[in-house]
Amino acid sequence: MTKFSDLNLNPKVMKAIEEAGYETPTPIQAGAIPHALEGRDVLGIAQTGTGKTASFTLPMLSLLARGRARARMPRSLVLCPTRELAAQVAENFDTYSKHLKLTKALLIGGVSFKEQDKLIDKGVDVLIATPGRLLDHFERGKLLLTGVQIMVVDEADRMLDMGFIPDIERIFSLTPFTRQTLFFSATMAPEIERITNTFLSGPARIEVARQATASETIAQGVAMFKPSRRDRADSEKRRLLRALIDREGEACTNAIIFCNRKVDVDIVAKSLTKYGYDAAPIHGDLDQSQRTRTLDGFRAGDLRFLVASDVAARGLDVPSVSHVFNYDVPGHAEDYVHRIGRTGRAGRDGKALMICNPRDEKNLAAVEALLQKDIPRVESPVDFGAPTTETEAPEGGTERPAKQRRSRTASRSGSRKTSEDAAQPQPEAVSETVSEAETSTPEAPKERAATSPRSEGRSRRGGSGSGRGRQDDGGSSKVVGMGDHLPSFIALSFEERRAS
Repeated sequence: MTKFSDLNLNPKVMKAIEEAGYETPTPIQAGAIPHALEGRDVLGIAQTGTGKTASFTLPMLSLLARGRARARMPRSLVLCPTRELAAQVAENFDTYSKHLKLTKALLIGGVSFKEQDKLIDKGVDVLIATPGRLLDHFERGKLLLTGVQIMVVDEADRMLDMGFIPDIERIFSLTPFTRQTLFFSATMAPEIERITNTFLSGPARIEVARQATASETIAQGVAMFKPSRRDRADSEKRRLLRALIDREGEACTNAIIFCNRKVDVDIVAKSLTKYGYDAAPIHGDLDQSQRTRTLDGFRAGDLRFLVASDVAARGLDVPSVSHVFNYDVPGHAEDYVHRIGRTGRAGRDGKALMICNPRDEKNLAAVEALLQKDIPRVESPVDFGAPTTETEAPEGGTERPAKQRRSRTASRSGSRKTSEDAAQPQPEAVSETVSEAETSTPEAPKERAATSPRSEGRSRRGGSGSGRGRQDDGGSSKVVGMGDHLPSFIALSFEERRAS
């Protein structure tokens, strides 16, 4: 079996590895490190949680051990899709370079440009950045990429999902053609394949697992969910999530709960907190300092449940995550593999449970097609077949049973109709005068036919008790059905019709 001592790494790097307690490299590390040390381009394909970060960190440090960086010209560049992944890579460099005199800078959003500019001006050996912030510094004239000797693209398929591929292509064009490129991805979409063919020169392809496969140490399950009523779907789904957590009991020491939308992340975290669960949200709209505090609390064990969007599906290296709950079926099948890869890391056992409602069955079929196997169905701990009176009220109120709500609504509408009927005049009382006038002469039909449509409309509306319309009552003006509080000059009076 291959050991780190067999990989010809720098002695000072080997010392740091031994102090960290590692002896045997993972398959992706054993395959990629020798080729990287030879100066070859490397294309690494491995599922999440297999140690890809050390696959490029260790050879980079060994190659950069000699030499010195110049101001604004980093010697190596590592591109990451998210701030969390970039911060994790920076922590790996700190761990393995503590016996080397190498400098690094971390360029991510949510951090002051001024502090980052100071580090770049001094010159850094390793520059770790997200694509957007890197281009911001370059366009401001604070950074030159002509001195890059080694370039790393980590989680390239996630770059594709987040729309960073045009930025990646531009950054490649700004670096020297003679650079060494280390390219790592969990899946190989056609667009990723095109980029590797364009920018990598005769790469050593290291594929240690079938593309987009889940670790065998993760027990998977999906609970099929059908709400009792459409307007209760969201609250019942949150209730099902809580029931799944409760059913796991003490085995669920901590968990990451993934949602497709940022707004659902906030709602689910708030709901769990309301019912006594120790939970906090993390997504791209939160301030970077808040995201960092939340992650640190989760890693330290102070926070039990982390409710996250896919921004946390990559780069979260918390070895002891016992469970992953997919509150939604991911829209991209590959994201399912990365989500559940947060548990069962480093050979540990893990469990991943997912909730699927009828509209998500198409996405579930895509996930199973990617995994090339069916995800076992688990029995739902809650029966939503019949409406219950114990339905969650998201804002802290208590929902009344549907029958009770209908009866109260009916009683209110009935009392409102009674009061309205009492306030309105009776149509028969108004039309009675008209009928007497019409029958008093045989010429009444002709006169009615000669009446203008506007007059006829006013007469018809007056007969319905609206207070409009005019009838001749010998010059007297009387307000009908409008109440004593209404001034008489606002309303039109009813007048008796004159017979010809």
